[in-house]
Amino acid sequence: MSDRPPFPPFDEATAAQKVQAAEDAWNTRDPEKVALAYTPDSVWRNRDQHVVGRDAIVEFLRRKWERELDYALRKELWGFRGNRIAVRFQYECHDAEGQWWRSYGNELWEFTENGLMRRREASINDRPITEAERRIFGPRPESERGQLLPVF
Repeated sequence: MSDRPPFPPFDEATAAQKVQAAEDAWNTRDPEKVALAYTPDSVWRNRDQHVVGRDAIVEFLRRKWERELDYALRKELWGFRGNRIAVRFQYECHDAEGQWWRSYGNELWEFTENGLMRRREASINDRPITEAERRIFGPRPESERGQLLPVF
């Protein structure tokens, strides 16, 4: 396993750095790159699915981004303690039929001492939106980093 700084225990600055790094990675929509942040035996609960291990994470993300087109994500630090971080997030994408969606969620993360995520639990709700209602366009510009997400 390789190291993935920052390392726990987290303070506010390092927790925020970890959250931004995750947002940046997910916005690449590169399953292999994203999976490197997780332990080889990482355990996920994503909605109603359970995913175990990096190989399964890569396959899960590949399928996700094949159906969630033009995916763009924003994450926000919600809380932290020791080796755990709580995040809230929103992302937007459209399906093959052209319907746009905004998905709202919360994640609980647990890290190893070398900064890899060994556990991720995500609860997510989807809301159809029109293209005119979109507010997330590609990766977050530097000027918007640290801004809070709207509740709805």
